[in-house]
Amino acid sequence: MDWDTVLKEFISLWVVIDPIGSVPVFIAVTAGLSAQQQRGVAIRATVIAAAILLFFLVGGQILLEGVNIHLEAFQIAGGIVLFLFALTMIFGESKIEEEKKQISGSHSHLAVFPLAVPSLASPGAMLAVVMLTDNHRYSVPEQLFTAGAMLAVLASTLILFFLAAPIQRLIGDSGASIVSRVMGLVLASVAVDNVLRGLSSYFNLG
Repeated sequence: MDWDTVLKEFISLWVVIDPIGSVPVFIAVTAGLSAQQQRGVAIRATVIAAAILLFFLVGGQILLEGVNIHLEAFQIAGGIVLFLFALTMIFGESKIEEEKKQISGSHSHLAVFPLAVPSLASPGAMLAVVMLTDNHRYSVPEQLFTAGAMLAVLASTLILFFLAAPIQRLIGDSGASIVSRVMGLVLASVAVDNVLRGLSSYFNLG
């Protein structure tokens, strides 16, 4: 695999994982946490996302083909789940208010949902790693290069998450609440786009 192909795959994975677009989501859901807690959530989220995407990279195609599920159907289902989450960001209680109600307890659930899934390991990202490592088209070394590109994108995401704390201090709680609502609208648009793309591909609408 030449470097042009590796760069192309890196860019493709950067777009679908969208590290920059995940930063406002990270700021919104970790508002009210200490810097140490935010770093912990950031590390857990990226590790969990990496594990999920590596699972789909290695066995996603086998799993979907084994249960006779079309990739388009997986994309549509993921888009619906993403849309439902986006609605909670737009109309639900803000993450800041929700966190302030919790006197104590673990914040590890934030790393799983919504940061690892569906923000980082989104349906589009899962679908992308399956298609970029198609066992019928790519050799094992080529799939290893794809895995390396994916991990590089997630490492970049972790760095951006670490820089999110000073951004949050700058915009404050009210700013983070506004960002949460706006990102909910953006995520809803992405979800609808995933569903439309899946339907278009399934019915060969071009």
